[in-house]
This record gives sequence, C-alpha cells and structure tokens, in this order.
Amino acid sequence: MSHVYDDRPCELGEGPLWHPERKQLFWFDILSNRLMSREGNQARVWEFEEHVSAAGWVDNETLLIASETGLWRFELGSHAKDLIVPIEADNPVTRSNDGRADPWGGFWIGTMGKNAETGAGSIYRYWKGELRPLVRDVTISNAICFAPDRACAYYSDTLTKQVMRWELDAETGWPIGEAAVFLDLQSDGLNPDGAVVDSTGNIWIAQWGASRVAAYTPAGQFLKSVHFNAKHTSCPSFGGNDLTTLFCTSARQGLEADTLTKTPTNGMTFAAANAGEGQAEHRVII
Repeated sequence: MSHVYDDRPCELGEGPLWHPERKQLFWFDILSNRLMSREGNQARVWEFEEHVSAAGWVDNETLLIASETGLWRFELGSHAKDLIVPIEADNPVTRSNDGRADPWGGFWIGTMGKNAETGAGSIYRYWKGELRPLVRDVTISNAICFAPDRACAYYSDTLTKQVMRWELDAETGWPIGEAAVFLDLQSDGLNPDGAVVDSTGNIWIAQWGASRVAAYTPAGQFLKSVHFNAKHTSCPSFGGNDLTTLFCTSARQGLEADTLTKTPTNGMTFAAANAGEGQAEHRVII
C-alpha cells in the first residue's frame, strides 16, 4: 500500500533522487522552478529562476542539477550554483526533463520542448568534462536508468510508448551500436514516464495517466504494479534506509479542476514500503 509522503502538490513533479549518504529524498516541481525535499518533519524547498528537473549527488552537500540551460553544481547549504556545462542554452523552446547518474559517474539528461513540440528534444551524456548527444529528435525524454551489472541503459520517448535498451561499453559506459526496443506498450495504451532499475535488474516504470508504477523483468515480462492515488505518476525512486521504499512523484498538469477537487492527492509525492529492493544511486563525478 502506498501513502502520501509529501502533501505539497506539484504541477509537474519529477526527478526523485534518494541521496544515499544523507538518507534524504529530493525531487522537483519542474513548472514551478523548485527543488523540494523533507528533513524529518520539515518541508524544504529551493527556488530557481528557470525550470529544473533532475539531479545526481556529488557529495554530502552538493548536487548536480539539470536545468533548462545546463548542468549545475549546486550547494544545498549556501544555495551557490555554478555552471558545469550548458545544454541547449540558446534554444528557448526546450527544457531539461528526465535524467540520472550512470555507474561510471557520468550523467544522462534528456531535453524536450516546453510544449512537447515533436522531435524538439535530445538525450545527452556528460562524462569526464564532455557533453555528448546520444539520441536526437526526441519528443518527451524519459525512463533513463541503468542495469546493476552495467550491461545496458534504458530510455524512452514517451510519445512512442516504447522503452529502448542500449548496450554499454563496460569500461567507459558509452553506448554500443544501436538501441533496440525493450518494451512496447502501444497495445496496452500505456505511456512510459520516469523509470528506475532495482538491484536484481527489474525495471520499474511510472506510467503517465495510469496511476501506477509497473515493474518488468530484464526479459520484458510484466512482474507487478504499485498503485498511487494520482492519475499522472511521473517518476519512481527507491529509498529508505534499506532501499525497499518505492517513492513516486506525480503531476497535476492537464487535469481538470473537478478531478483535482475529487482527488486532491494528484501532484503529491508518494511512498510505498517494501515494494522491492532498490540499488543505491550512483555518485556523479564532476
């Protein structure tokens, strides 16, 4: 069973990150330009001047944050923000969306049009000072996550209703060859959003519009789903002291007023205890 972890409704909740050293969950409300968290019973928020959407952890006090103009080193205590590398900073059409650190200390980040313009986005990898484009002509970048054995990365363009699998070089983490379709959800009418891989290699995918996170085996077989009391589930993250709690962000974007009145938990951030066995998020090396 899931419950509300944080009752502040997000217009577009995204990018939950469980910091393994701080034992603390961070997440974003993209459209409100906010980084959010909790420390015990205290709600925390950091305000930005532009859209922010995803993060990786650098050390106990520092995050790498993806914004609509670049990747930034952000100090949680002082709020100091330093640009690491610009991303589409000269393109006002796009913003950052889904992103995650990889096992080599790199960071993958997707962009998309602010109004989901067709093919406006891309997926990039930042590693050892280099930002390299990996996938072009992406409409809604999502589901970036990595197998625990480092064998592959996953990603999705939500518009296609498909999740792709991409083999990775064991030494460098750069993709090898072409990505292949791992999961095709077209016949089910499901929209893959954010995703995370657990310690045994199962992929847990938030499905926008379906009020759930669904788990699939490394062979692509449906395993189970966890229901959340919000229509637009957007991204999962494993956390808690033993990494068995499944957190999930959600969104109010596009929902009718009567839907929000009937189900005010839309947009809130949720937790489901003992849902699975997660893997710790990788440290970003910058």
